[in-house]
Amino acid sequence: MNLGKFVKILFLSHRFPYPPTRGDKIRSFNMVKYLYEQGHEVTVASLSRSSQETEECQGIKDYCHKFILVEVNEMLQNLRMVSRLLSTDPSSMGYFYSAELQKKVNHLLDANKYDLIVVFSSSAAQYVEHVTDTAKMLDFCDMDSQKWLAYVDYKKWPVSWGYALEGRKLERDEKRLAKLFDLCSCATDFEVETLDSYNTGVASGYFPNGVDSDFFKPINVEYEKNSICFVGRMDYYPNEVCIINFCRDVLPVIREKYPDVTFKVIGAAPPKSVLALNDLPGVLVTGTVDDIRQHVQSCQVMVAPLVIARGTQNKILEGMAMGLPVVSSHLAARGVDAIVGEHILAATSPKEYADEIMSLFADQDKQRKFSEAGRARVLSHHNWKRGMELMGKCIERTLQEFSKKREAA
Repeated sequence: MNLGKFVKILFLSHRFPYPPTRGDKIRSFNMVKYLYEQGHEVTVASLSRSSQETEECQGIKDYCHKFILVEVNEMLQNLRMVSRLLSTDPSSMGYFYSAELQKKVNHLLDANKYDLIVVFSSSAAQYVEHVTDTAKMLDFCDMDSQKWLAYVDYKKWPVSWGYALEGRKLERDEKRLAKLFDLCSCATDFEVETLDSYNTGVASGYFPNGVDSDFFKPINVEYEKNSICFVGRMDYYPNEVCIINFCRDVLPVIREKYPDVTFKVIGAAPPKSVLALNDLPGVLVTGTVDDIRQHVQSCQVMVAPLVIARGTQNKILEGMAMGLPVVSSHLAARGVDAIVGEHILAATSPKEYADEIMSLFADQDKQRKFSEAGRARVLSHHNWKRGMELMGKCIERTLQEFSKKREAA
């Protein structure tokens, strides 16, 4: 079936794709929105975890034909997760499982003849893994197992053992689930390399995240000299680790030459370990802010010194779109379709970070170059229109692969 024709689609996601306020929800929301705007009949099914979230989710009605929302009890979901610790099933599958949602999905499948099922994240794949009479695409986005395995090097035993166990179980399940779909996709080509290394024999593809460059654009806010910022949810462990390391290892090096350097940590839900950074000279942990752009634009340089990073870091795209030079880890830079040294700067050691940041402080021409080149690259390679058109090609291949299987059967 050609995607240009009307298609009836069931869209499943581990987190409800509205409001688009965090990385995974931004991607899933744009997927739903694109399919709906293309004229397809889209039914969304997912979970919420509180009455407040349920209320916020209602806004999806403007972007789909119908939606099924099951509100779960967070304590019960945590118990589901813990109950799988000693089983062969990944704990994350338990955390995102709801018997009620499974029942509702089964009812949808019995009552409707869908042309296509699109699943966002491996944790939602369990709801339709049994379906064989409908074309199915699984968007892993990132290969989550590899992130769990990366945590092992940054956690103490026995917690590190738990992460290693979950990573291995999830990797095994990713391989199993991939074989049950007609095509599997990711957000970056290097994530696809990981997926292809599983040797599942299933078709694969990728489509990049975009950024709302009309919202995230340079605004008329004067930046403070010798100022740095980081953006991200601070209750996310990779963000917590990299910020603490940056304050401990990089800022003191910069302060030797620029004693007035300031570092603004912008993001919701900072834990005690991050709030404690407020005691350091020049460091401000903001917590939740009304308009992130005002805070980012008041700084001279953005950093993304992540030592644990999979997929695309939206914070990097947003910084580049706002015209800030970005100094990223080489690991995080892999998730951006940009050339290091041309559109973005990258570093590994504390000295390399300090040198790159100080070079921007000292050279307005270099700062202007990366400001302009970064935004231009986002506009050309990380706009949602381009990303969703590539998703459309993945869906076309999904339908083709399904047709081939039926013909061969």
